[in-house]
Amino acid sequence: MNEGSGDAAFIFTIFNRFQGTNMDLLLLAKALILGVVEGLTEFFPISSTGHLIVVGDLINFNNGSSKVFEVVIQLGAILAVVWEYRARFLHVAGNFSKEESSRRFVLNLMIAFMPAAVLGFLFIKLIKLYLFNAVSVALAFIIGGIIILFVERRPQRARVQHVDDMSWLDALKVGCAQVFALIPGTSRSGSTIIGGMLFGLERKAATEFSFFLAVPTMFAATIYDVFKHRHLFTSADIPVFGVGFVAAFVSAFFAVRGLIRYVSHHNFNAFALVPYCLWSDDSGDLVLGFGELGRVIALTA
Repeated sequence: MNEGSGDAAFIFTIFNRFQGTNMDLLLLAKALILGVVEGLTEFFPISSTGHLIVVGDLINFNNGSSKVFEVVIQLGAILAVVWEYRARFLHVAGNFSKEESSRRFVLNLMIAFMPAAVLGFLFIKLIKLYLFNAVSVALAFIIGGIIILFVERRPQRARVQHVDDMSWLDALKVGCAQVFALIPGTSRSGSTIIGGMLFGLERKAATEFSFFLAVPTMFAATIYDVFKHRHLFTSADIPVFGVGFVAAFVSAFFAVRGLIRYVSHHNFNAFALVPYCLWSDDSGDLVLGFGELGRVIALTA
């Protein structure tokens, strides 16, 4: 009797360990998927937040630590840009006191950063109160798509061919365009790239300046989020965060390189037709937006 009980206890222990291992691998797989989603969408003119919400719900990764996880993978995506343009950043840092172009580059980034930083600080609570819902996000997708198609259809009159040719006023205009990214469902990259093109930047110049502007903007947002959610950090989450961080870094690195090659030969019309679907936990509605341009349908769950 005792021997049988001991065997049963041993088998139960082994089963629990095996089950725990499977659960750990599943969690790591989810972290890998979300890291790749973040890296691939952060710098494209599509909403990375919208994609993370959708994919996170689909794979059931929406627990208490998911907010902290998003901060970590966002940092991975930022560092991919820093690494890709490390020569440019190092040159600017080393020649800031000697070169007018280096000082103008830093000044333009500071000017472009300020509008979204100031307005975000002043109105973030109101934005979360009134605009953080599925219908608002889906509408933002659609309006964003219409703007992309509008800008791409109008005759291109680029007067600024390179980032180094930008004036402080050009930077301010792009910074004002970035303010629209405070609206949930609006792509930060999309608002700055398309806004830059609308204000006279050549397509590649607008794309590169969007990458550069992402560094101070996303670093500031990451520092804020880390401070805000610092109580949620635990050592047990380190493996999951590590996998997501690396996945976001690698995928963002290739996404940045790929987008630069893409814009050399293509427009952004394709990004206006990316399908979306968002689940609203509050209203119980499934909100569908086909493309950034398409119909919004509310279906009662």
